[in-house]
Amino acid sequence: MTHVPTSQGFHVRAGLEEAHLRLAAEGYWAAFERKLRYPLGPVDKAIPFFERVIEPSHAISAVSETGAFLGVAGFKTPEGAFVGGGFSDLVAAYGFGSALVRAALVSVLERPCEEGTLLMDGIFVQDHARGQGVGGALLQAIEDHARAEGLARVRLGVIDTNPRAKALYERRGYEAQGTQSLGVLSKVFGFSHALTMIKPVS
Repeated sequence: MTHVPTSQGFHVRAGLEEAHLRLAAEGYWAAFERKLRYPLGPVDKAIPFFERVIEPSHAISAVSETGAFLGVAGFKTPEGAFVGGGFSDLVAAYGFGSALVRAALVSVLERPCEEGTLLMDGIFVQDHARGQGVGGALLQAIEDHARAEGLARVRLGVIDTNPRAKALYERRGYEAQGTQSLGVLSKVFGFSHALTMIKPVS
């Protein structure tokens, strides 16, 4: 998928423009601040970190007819992830000692890739673009991309504090396949468990 116009007045395209990196970093933090505030906050450090590690080749973005950034869906493959980076990037953003602790916390949220499956690595829509079908179009594009790559299914995670997202995924044919419980770390991440949802696309 390279460039798909929609009837709603925006375009969905593979990748993420360099000019939209900062907006994507800000939007990602706004969407996932609740669970990332301790591992990657505060905001003045988190956004530059995301801007540093976001991988445009693992993104599908939505832009208006005038080129304004509306939202993005990221995905993870064995070759990389939308929000990638490594320990050296954590050190550059937070310092060595702090990076050690943050790396341990982030590892709790890591989800491995599985054969035949595209792992969605976050999706969000800018506040001003909500209610225009952008989220649904991005999700459809993720599914189309998985199908085009010869993959059989899309997998995503949704936390228990986001029932609206869960309901949206269920309406689109995603089914719960398992639950990850955080136990004593639930207060650190702001949710107690994450539901794994899968949709066949082949």
